[in-house]
Amino acid sequence: NIEEGKGDKVAIYFEEQRLTYNDIQHMVNRFGNALKGLGIGMENRIAILLPDCPEWIACFFGAIKIGAVAVPLNTMMHPKDYEYLLNDSRAQVLVVSDDLMEQIEGVRGNLKHLKHIVVVGEVKGEQLSYHQMAGSASPQLEAADTSKDDVSFWLYTSGSTGQPKGAVHLHHD
Repeated sequence: NIEEGKGDKVAIYFEEQRLTYNDIQHMVNRFGNALKGLGIGMENRIAILLPDCPEWIACFFGAIKIGAVAVPLNTMMHPKDYEYLLNDSRAQVLVVSDDLMEQIEGVRGNLKHLKHIVVVGEVKGEQLSYHQMAGSASPQLEAADTSKDDVSFWLYTSGSTGQPKGAVHLHHD
């Protein structure tokens, strides 16, 4: 849409906000650069525990743009479920809204691969601020050199027949 000259057109309406395609591109690029600043790169998993919001879009596509693997998580689960999903996915970064952080706090010590917690909203302790990270990052970002067969994102099944399984989606999907 940007290449077609539609960058100033509204792409998303969220609450009172009207975000253009240019706005979304800058958000995606800023978060992708913020992830790179944490040392995140190709094939590293980034878990996203956010309600539907513009930051969710920036995290999902920002991770994919740098060649990392986005792992969206259901916001209606329980701490033990998050423990399983975060360990199973080996996510190095979790982006979480401040109101869902209590679901993670009790299992934080059991998360074997998690290196960074990035919070959208009020930050406590050693957590990183999404808005500080993204706000200070460059809005320019070249897409990683991925192929159509590289992993793009994982979606977990409901686990109705046992533990949830990560369904892998490739870039060509």
